[in-house]
Amino acid sequence: MRNWLFILTILACSFSWVCSGQYKFSGQIDMNHWEGEVYLSIVKDYRKLSGIYPEQIINKTSPDSSGYFTFSGNNLSLQNNIYRIHIDSCPEEIKDAAHFTGHCLNSKEVLFVANNADTISLPFTFDQEIFCSVTSTNEKANAFIKIDSLKELMRYEFSTYRSQANWDLNTKKWFEKFQEYGQQLDEPLAELYAYAFLSDRSRDVYTYYLQDLDRSNYYQGLLTRLNSKYPNQSYTEQFKKELSADYFLIHKPEDTPTSNWIYILGSLLSVSLLINAYLLFFKRKKRFHSTTSLTTQEQKVLDLILQHRTNKEIASEIFVSVSTVKTHINSIYKKLHVSNRDEVKSLYKTS
Repeated sequence: MRNWLFILTILACSFSWVCSGQYKFSGQIDMNHWEGEVYLSIVKDYRKLSGIYPEQIINKTSPDSSGYFTFSGNNLSLQNNIYRIHIDSCPEEIKDAAHFTGHCLNSKEVLFVANNADTISLPFTFDQEIFCSVTSTNEKANAFIKIDSLKELMRYEFSTYRSQANWDLNTKKWFEKFQEYGQQLDEPLAELYAYAFLSDRSRDVYTYYLQDLDRSNYYQGLLTRLNSKYPNQSYTEQFKKELSADYFLIHKPEDTPTSNWIYILGSLLSVSLLINAYLLFFKRKKRFHSTTSLTTQEQKVLDLILQHRTNKEIASEIFVSVSTVKTHINSIYKKLHVSNRDEVKSLYKTS
């Protein structure tokens, strides 16, 4: 069943030296299934490859009544970068919020490698296979779609592996496949695309990635290739920082006596607990002695305080004036080291 018809053709200017700073991306969408704006983004953070990120959008346009749209300008780089075109059907009332969170439920996107001198065509079939291939004068343009094909094969094979032993063997095999295939594509950005997938902390293979990072020289090789082809680019700097962080995670400094610190902190905690217990015991003991030093009349007043009697009621009960009761209460406060009735009640409640 055809749920949508989405035909998109991207053409980039490649005329001559004079036109090297111009680009033109155009296409057509089926207005029966899609409406609204079409977005062109440049992806500088390979951890934000999929989704809708306002900071990545460099242009947007609205298709005409026939579904035709076009992008043009002179702000694309001469060097290869990762680009994304997407369209979504988010309702206007939630579009801003949805785009802010980077996700729209009903959206279609394509990632590709391009520069401002490419001619790119993204053909579609009509059996829900959208963005299945890329044709371009830039032979690296369809690298991501090739990696996506490997991802699908990997997901299928993993669904058939149940035992831990088979899972381990399968993980090793697929890491090697991605790494070998990425190098064959001769495009470090495609290798980064695969790396972002395999090193994602939310995936089950992340633990294996750390093990592979520890024993394989592939990742340093990829860093060398990135430095060679994309020196000082955001992709290279991001990858370098992530490698450093992951290496530190794997190899904490050997000269740091972590276990000793644990013992030291444990000892300090124990000493602190003992001191607090002693102080609490001493305080209660001191208060106990203070209680035993109360006079008979003060003890009566204390008992009545604990019965929630007022000064007037206490005076009536023991046949003295209210001022005398206040004198007794002040004496009780001093001997018990408290300053008000609530503290007295709390002291005898906890005791």
